Amino acid sequence: MKRTIIIQNKEYTFFSLKALAEKTGADISRLPYSIRILLENILRQETAEGDNVVHQLVDWNLPNSQKTEIPFKPGRVILQDLTGGAAIVDLASLRKAVKDFGQDPKIINPEIPVDLVIDHSVQVDFAGLKTAFQKNEELEFVRNMERYSFFKWAEQSFDSFRVVPPATGIVHQVNLEYLADVVTERDTKNENLLFPDTLVGTDSHTTMINALGVLGWGVGGIEAEAGMLGQPCYLTTPDVIGVRLTGSLKNGATATDLALTLTQLLREKNVVGKFVEYFGEGLAHLTVSDRSVVANMAPEYGATCGFFPIDQETLNYLDFSGRDPEQRAIIEAYVKENQLFYDAAKEADYTEIIELNLSDIEPSLAGPKRPQDLVPLSKVKQGFIDSLTKPNGNSGYGLAAGEEKKQATINYEDGTQETIETGAVVIASITSCTNTSNPFIVLSAGLLAKKAVEKGLSVKQYVKTSLSPGSKVATRYFEDAGLLPYLEKLGFDVIGYGCMTCVGNSGPLDETISQVIQDENLLVSAVLSGNRNFEGRIHADVKAGYLAAPHLVIAYALAGNVNVDLTTEPLGYDSEGAPVYLKDIMPSNEEVEQLINRYVKTDLYKEEYGSVFNSNQRWNNIETTPSMTYEWDERSTYIANPPYFEALESQAQPIQALKNQRVLAKLGDSITTDHLSPVGSIPLQSPAGRYLTEHGVRPQAFNSYGSRRGNHEVMVRGTLNNIRLRNELADGKEGGYTKHFPTGEILTIFDASEKYLKEDGGLLILAGEDYGMGSSRDWAAKGVRLLGVNTVIAKSFERIHRSNLLMMGVLPLQFVEGQDADSLGLTGEESFDFIIDDSIKPNDIISVRATSPNGDVTGFKVRARFESETEIDYYRNQEILPMVLRNKLS
Repeated sequence: MKRTIIIQNKEYTFFSLKALAEKTGADISRLPYSIRILLENILRQETAEGDNVVHQLVDWNLPNSQKTEIPFKPGRVILQDLTGGAAIVDLASLRKAVKDFGQDPKIINPEIPVDLVIDHSVQVDFAGLKTAFQKNEELEFVRNMERYSFFKWAEQSFDSFRVVPPATGIVHQVNLEYLADVVTERDTKNENLLFPDTLVGTDSHTTMINALGVLGWGVGGIEAEAGMLGQPCYLTTPDVIGVRLTGSLKNGATATDLALTLTQLLREKNVVGKFVEYFGEGLAHLTVSDRSVVANMAPEYGATCGFFPIDQETLNYLDFSGRDPEQRAIIEAYVKENQLFYDAAKEADYTEIIELNLSDIEPSLAGPKRPQDLVPLSKVKQGFIDSLTKPNGNSGYGLAAGEEKKQATINYEDGTQETIETGAVVIASITSCTNTSNPFIVLSAGLLAKKAVEKGLSVKQYVKTSLSPGSKVATRYFEDAGLLPYLEKLGFDVIGYGCMTCVGNSGPLDETISQVIQDENLLVSAVLSGNRNFEGRIHADVKAGYLAAPHLVIAYALAGNVNVDLTTEPLGYDSEGAPVYLKDIMPSNEEVEQLINRYVKTDLYKEEYGSVFNSNQRWNNIETTPSMTYEWDERSTYIANPPYFEALESQAQPIQALKNQRVLAKLGDSITTDHLSPVGSIPLQSPAGRYLTEHGVRPQAFNSYGSRRGNHEVMVRGTLNNIRLRNELADGKEGGYTKHFPTGEILTIFDASEKYLKEDGGLLILAGEDYGMGSSRDWAAKGVRLLGVNTVIAKSFERIHRSNLLMMGVLPLQFVEGQDADSLGLTGEESFDFIIDDSIKPNDIISVRATSPNGDVTGFKVRARFESETEIDYYRNQEILPMVLRNKLS
């Protein structure tokens, strides 16, 4: 299937889809572009197994076509420093294990390029100050020096491994603006091979790169490790949902509004685990920057990816962002020759087609608890009021009527006072992940800030404001356009480059404000331009969270409350006491476009990325000693050798029945990885806080769970410890608690698991629908495994988390249609036996026996959620890393 192509007087080899079509008679033009990239990937592997997969992909959407297991081998892996850092700890542990087996630890080494971007460790300790950036960066290095030294060791010790230093940008934007090649050139077997740039990443929003026609998605850290070590990432032949876009966005509507609308629409269409591919004449009206906002939100609408084919706009962006002209010419020639360039005249076949007219999009937010809960701007006020009295759940708080009128007084230390009411916006953050790759959206916010300042508007003292651009390029065009002083006047100073507020690194609120919120049990809100607003994620004091475009973040900061209709009520009053409305300071599209044309220049990208790997002097000054294996410090509370290889047998044992399993937690629907995984700050009185205190760590130095992902002792104690977790076995107590049976004691989940682990048997979790929604956090799976959980029974699973559970040796089981724990009368007091053996096949039905304390037995069936034989191997090996190690040592 190989062909050659001459580009700029140089010969290149590639695997040709045209050649495949000539050989098989297949019509490649009817295949979705994402399927074509998978097809090329399989052709390039040149295996007997691959030949069968090729035929299945060619017949992808024909009647009676068979689903097949696709061994996808990404061209590279991208990591962020929390999940990615934990992955590198595991590689270091693998090297030690290989050395302990008497073999060369060098055999553990990334086999494909790996980039780690340090962007998730910085916190908003300081905000609203010109010095906030410097102060936050200084604290970041003080807190994380041990981790950063470890990353520096890894960069020196592993081949094909690079680190983008702190204070540079967020992983997705650096990937979009600099790291992605679109087409990769690799010198292999004395030939210059061209193939599509593909990747997996340890952040679920890796999907943002699909805006550039680069196929990639988020995986768990464990799956990423396997990819680094040459293992394929297996997926079942995906359904591809085509979204036909028509029209263009009207004045006042942004790509953020489009992304939030699609999030609601596609969630309702149940695209979980499917590919989404965008096409239609509307593509011509969306820049790559617009597309990046939509692609970023794919995990929120549940898709594996939200893919935009390569077209002229892609090539324009490569020019605009300063890519090498020779590389750009190679990309254009290759994708056009290999049928990967978008052809508007030839519509591909899709599993299903959904229509969306861009001109129908209107300004919107999402909230107050989930990114898929779209609220038009005109209905935010009433929606918030309604949520107060709705039953406690995904869209309500179960409070009494009149709660919206509740207020309290804040007495500041300087003697001033301020009234704070229900719905008060105590956090207003322009965050980096979703929107700041888009100059139009970012400059709209800056221009609105300018107009607001000129009108004499200001932000209330209780609003914690912050601006964390996704890269230094965004700051540069703020500065060049003269907008930064106006943002700073409203408190939106640049406070860092990284995933801050959106990941829960929002830092502390003023103690006086926090105390009033707690004392009065006041329901307050956050408005942010991020992609996650799950309850308890942003800040422990904040129950309501709304996602919005950056300019609306500023608008709500000015209004000071979400209990305001910004379409009819004033944001504030000017110096003469006249009301100022959002429409009075809303910039027009033409005004923003003028700024883009004048100030967003290619030279900015070239200048900022020209020294991306060595521009941070603090990073450059870190000294480490190169060595093949890492010197573990047993006293460290940051980096610890995990227990995955203790007492490892040379061969995997057959799968056996699980008996006498007790229920650790009985959970409802929409349990997110935020509920499961340790995230945010570490409370003093939590099991993790007690552990750190016992090991001599002062509370001021606790740092965050994310920063301590390399220490399993801390992380297991933070698993299932979310302050908003509602475990039905905890007698109504909210947070990380459960009831131990048969004693009936209410304990922390960690303490209960310790007690159970000393007894006979293992543990399980009962759950409802969409178990494991949210970021692809490895510790959501690692943590429950280390708690002793062997099994999770749920009504349905989110794609990444189901896969991660299997990779950690946890068996995901799904109730059959029409059944759940409640319909079966399961209370959580039972002990469970699972009838399973080594003959299990993908998606087999197995039998379960639940025995109540009085001896009554409830028998029922569940589906074993193995999607492939490879996943059964993961489970048989009781984790993927032991399987990789056994393969390497064989």
